[in-house]
Amino acid sequence: MTGPGYAVIDLETTGIHPGRHERIVEIGVVHLSPQGHVTGCWETLVNPQRDLGPQRIHGIAAAEVLRAPRFEQISGELAELLMGRVIVAHNLRFDAGFLAAEFARCEVTPPISHELGLCTMTLARRYLPGAGRSLADCCAAFGISIDNAHRAIDDAAAAAHLLAGYLDLDPQSLTWSQALADASSLPWPRVQHPRATWCPRGHARREEEHFLTRLVERMPDPCTPELHSAYLAILDQALLDRHISVTEADALVAVAQELNIGRTAARELHTLYVRELAKAAWADGVITDDERHDLLMVADMLGLANHEVDTILETERTSPSKPTLYHGSFHLEPGDLVVFTGDMSRPRSEWESAAAAAGLQPHGAVTKKVKLLVAADPDSQSGKARKARDYSIPVITETAFGRMLDSITQLPA
Repeated sequence: MTGPGYAVIDLETTGIHPGRHERIVEIGVVHLSPQGHVTGCWETLVNPQRDLGPQRIHGIAAAEVLRAPRFEQISGELAELLMGRVIVAHNLRFDAGFLAAEFARCEVTPPISHELGLCTMTLARRYLPGAGRSLADCCAAFGISIDNAHRAIDDAAAAAHLLAGYLDLDPQSLTWSQALADASSLPWPRVQHPRATWCPRGHARREEEHFLTRLVERMPDPCTPELHSAYLAILDQALLDRHISVTEADALVAVAQELNIGRTAARELHTLYVRELAKAAWADGVITDDERHDLLMVADMLGLANHEVDTILETERTSPSKPTLYHGSFHLEPGDLVVFTGDMSRPRSEWESAAAAAGLQPHGAVTKKVKLLVAADPDSQSGKARKARDYSIPVITETAFGRMLDSITQLPA
């Protein structure tokens, strides 16, 4: 991987300043020969172990990075991809700053800075006078298309083609030969960290298997009703916002394994859960379209087919009985503390104002007294989200919170 040439990089990050809290969430690297020919491409998501910042810009979901490697786990291979090569980026000051900060967290100080590489944005002043400075503007001048802007490997590839365009315009410039000579002589430290497989965005987005299939088949287990109730309680909390996040699915699998609940028993409990919801829905003698939609949605998340829901509804219609399990016991009351985390679709101040108008108390930190955490992404790995899960505080989406606020405001005064 080492040798003369260029390593063109692009990063997606949680913020704009490589300070203490902002982290890299995706890396793209493209190798160019000294003549500007592409010789290799690499990419990976990076688990920043915090919230992902402006997800509406980079489009990365927290579920995608949960199983992605941490930076220190890819730092060794990344160093091998960069050493001996001229590091290039569009706005190198930004990318070099983040890389240097991440390596510093690994207690490694490689020769990475905006002064030790080439910046295609800065070079545009020489080769594209009058053009804009954005990557899109510079690429447009050469007719270079960017397939997926704000995906690291696509932006890195665009910057690589841009550099190749500069090389074609001025092949005899001493800028290139001097940069190549300097890069080949820079000393790189050894990076000794456990390695993990790189995880490209497309690979991470493959459809997750249903969490029920991750449970082992067991003989009918003698699990007591109390243990079944413990599993159902976790299930009820996970379904509070009618969305089972990857984190919640992992928790359900862990609880089932801890309680020795196998796949068959879990499926029976899921059927019981839907049956109890159906009983509650029939309490007034009518199943509305919204109630049926809710039952079908829950059943789908629990691995039950639509026809099974129809059977359950018909059984409870003809042989009605009172629910023996109480679903939906969670509800917000005036004075409850609610915490928000992540870069939401609506400004956080608006959500806090709406919560306050409903009689809730927006709070800045997660404590055991907090009733609910509202997250921009329910799989968020922010400190607040991790603490909420430690305290068994529900983590829900902002959409679900909006529905809860509607139910509060509809209550009689």
